[in-house]
Amino acid sequence: MTDATAELPGDLSAQARTERMIRVDHAGEYGAARIYAGQLAVLGRGGKGDLLRHMEAQEQEHLRTFKDLIADRRVRPTALLPLWHLAGFALGAVTAALGEKAAMACTVAVEETIDAHYSGQINTIGPGEADLRDTLERFRAEELEHRDIGLANGAEQAPGYRLLSRVIKAGCRTAIAVSERI
Repeated sequence: MTDATAELPGDLSAQARTERMIRVDHAGEYGAARIYAGQLAVLGRGGKGDLLRHMEAQEQEHLRTFKDLIADRRVRPTALLPLWHLAGFALGAVTAALGEKAAMACTVAVEETIDAHYSGQINTIGPGEADLRDTLERFRAEELEHRDIGLANGAEQAPGYRLLSRVIKAGCRTAIAVSERI
């Protein structure tokens, strides 16, 4: 009987898997910070400005942490950061232009996708990466806080909520897949 967790030929090494995690999480936090920048550009002076600034500040802390991990571990960042720079801001600005509830719907869709992503990573991290696991668990809890804020602020009442949510989640999953590799 073989061990189900044993590496198979062609599998990434533990180090390569960890580098891929750091690369994609850095890209994701970069994109999230850009989404909030776009939302703040449109809604920053309105009633949701302080709420958006709170979530954006947490995303900036996540981004700083992954920037440090990229540098400390000499991990190659994704080559797609310029794309995520534009796409993240555009997603934030467009959803905010659709209204506060659409901006909150965007937050919920992104954070639900990130919750699933971080959960999957946490379940695959080896015992030698306890610090990384703790970081991901803390960030995951903050992402769930953002989701809950979005839900409490009318995300589900946004026009076309289900369609908007599906499109944003599909975009996030695609961004995750390509940022791991490119």
